[in-house]
Amino acid sequence: MSTSEEISALLVTRFGTDPAAIRPEVPLRQLRLDSLALEELRLLIEDRMDIDLEDVVLSSRDTVAHLVAAVHSKAGA
Repeated sequence: MSTSEEISALLVTRFGTDPAAIRPEVPLRQLRLDSLALEELRLLIEDRMDIDLEDVVLSSRDTVAHLVAAVHSKAGA
């Protein structure tokens, strides 16, 4: 499963996000992810993908593509 698919799966299963709404250009706030939800998502990604995202700073203004790129860069490190 790709990084994008992993993140999409988490958004759908854990946050009830409509799969059709998950597009690269969409800001995370449009997916109804506030700062608490973003922290939960970060922890879920760390656990599921066995990576450390401690130094990755996310805000609800970031896009899905930014999130995927940040996670992908850590997964490849």
